[in-house]
Amino acid sequence: MDKFQAMQAFVRVVETGTFTRASETLNIPKPTVTRLIQTLEAELDTKLLNRTTRKVSPTTDGTAYYERAVRLLNELQELEGVMARAKSNPRGRLRVDFPVPIGLGLIIPALPDFVARYPDIKLDFGVSDRPLDLVAENIDCVVRTGKVTDQSLVARRLGEVRQVLCATPDYWKRHGRPKHPSELEHGHVVIQMVAARTGRAFPIAVTRNGEKVDLTPERTLTANDSTACLAMGLSGLGVVHALTFLGRMHFESGALEPAFADWWADPIPVYVVYPPNRHLSAKVRVFVDWLVALFAASDTAHKPALRT
Repeated sequence: MDKFQAMQAFVRVVETGTFTRASETLNIPKPTVTRLIQTLEAELDTKLLNRTTRKVSPTTDGTAYYERAVRLLNELQELEGVMARAKSNPRGRLRVDFPVPIGLGLIIPALPDFVARYPDIKLDFGVSDRPLDLVAENIDCVVRTGKVTDQSLVARRLGEVRQVLCATPDYWKRHGRPKHPSELEHGHVVIQMVAARTGRAFPIAVTRNGEKVDLTPERTLTANDSTACLAMGLSGLGVVHALTFLGRMHFESGALEPAFADWWADPIPVYVVYPPNRHLSAKVRVFVDWLVALFAASDTAHKPALRT
């Protein structure tokens, strides 16, 4: 029996709660996971798991073994990271998840640089903004916007993004350009982003010199993806609260024009988040450092100028 593989399989079963999910995250057949656990229990001469039709949970001995196994596996992972850094050659599979706009608008276009630097890292990307259980789903790190609420995770700030109310020149010609944000609540169509899980619209609030306006538009179009909202705005369907870095080329070409010169929403922080036991992994470290440098070199929070 490969004790290291058996230990990994046991830890994944405990963390995911099922043999099926453990096999999926380890990329090995479910019967192999079952066999490894059975062999491990036989060798230790103790029952490690309680099995029901719906859930698998550790026994008292299983809990004690899990705690020791996690520490040992983390130490082995840290040792691998130290050795990889010593050789300046990080390697292995790196699972990362990021939102669509940041992925398509910033990270993916810059990836050739990362791949050229670290050809032995196998990238496995997920594109979403849903809450993830990084440990259970075996994800190395995620990029997320807004406040990080899970205090058990390590969060490193990458930068911030900004949104602006804007529309096409033709839309402004047809509907008139407002002088105050409150004018957008009547006689205009406002394109809003909604949460994919709840369908609830994200609030739009802008400020100027201490004055804050929370928009409650009568007419709206909604989408659960910011790139779709931007596309609707570019089609002349309404006023969109667009991410400035995502629409930068359209502001520069004049395809989109800001509604105001001095009303702005608060910038949104961007973080890379990862489990504390992954912080010494060489592949995670170099990817996080690369993200920090990428955001530092990218003006993700720039303010497009209002053309006169």
